Amino acid sequence: MVIETYRPLLETYAYNILGSYEDAKDVVQDVWLKQLEKPVEDMENPRAYLVRSVINHAINVKKRQHKFRKDYPGNWLPEPIATDRADIFLERREILSYSLMVLMERLTPKERGVFILKEAYNYSHKEIAETLDISIDNSRQLYRRGKDKLRGEEVFTEKDTQNPEQLEQLLFAIQNGEMADLEVLLHKDISITSDGGGKVSAALNVVSGTKSASKFLFGIFRKFYENVPEVTIAISEVNNRPALFYSYENKVVNCMFLDMKEGKIANVYFVRNPEKLKNLRKNNI
Repeated sequence: MVIETYRPLLETYAYNILGSYEDAKDVVQDVWLKQLEKPVEDMENPRAYLVRSVINHAINVKKRQHKFRKDYPGNWLPEPIATDRADIFLERREILSYSLMVLMERLTPKERGVFILKEAYNYSHKEIAETLDISIDNSRQLYRRGKDKLRGEEVFTEKDTQNPEQLEQLLFAIQNGEMADLEVLLHKDISITSDGGGKVSAALNVVSGTKSASKFLFGIFRKFYENVPEVTIAISEVNNRPALFYSYENKVVNCMFLDMKEGKIANVYFVRNPEKLKNLRKNNI
């Protein structure tokens, strides 16, 4: 069936819009069920039809997701995707960075769709208009709005300023209780965001500032991970960027990412919601 040929690409498009792999799979499955009623094999460009169907359905699901998040306990962060595994089903090179996924939560679902198609996939406004069934002028307007909301953010250059050594330095300072060394690594405007989904303990509010962030990082390590033999901490790769996996009895219980600015750690993200880690848990860490 044609959709199976394009399923990895379609699920990647949907994930980039939704920030949830489970929701992305559901979106593609819904499109597949509709295809049973209206087969696309004989269409002139089935790929374009399927991409269009998936993107528009994902945007509609994102609208519902925004409504759901109003009742979400604490902060909501995207689901991380392990990109250093041989069994990853998505199109690895097409997966957006985690920092960009977080930033795009500032956009409306339609702005996000336009922004991704334009910036990540190099669609022209004519192609975006055809894909989203909007006018070219509307596409340009949505793109400008999205750019304005993200203005000043280095959304596509963080790969060049982030490397595993920075994670190693951070982890070493935390494990050895070196407060001064830790503070040197942190940007003065650092913020820490945690997502526990109401299922595990996590900070409900964003922690900001060098002093508060340092105390928080030390406190989390001492409370949950210090002197616990069953806990292992390893550098892995998520959304094509380095990340720390905290594992308990070979199950990932915390995924930690960094976002750099001016050579220092500007944002730290903790994903602890078990529902968002279950695909990482399939990896044998």
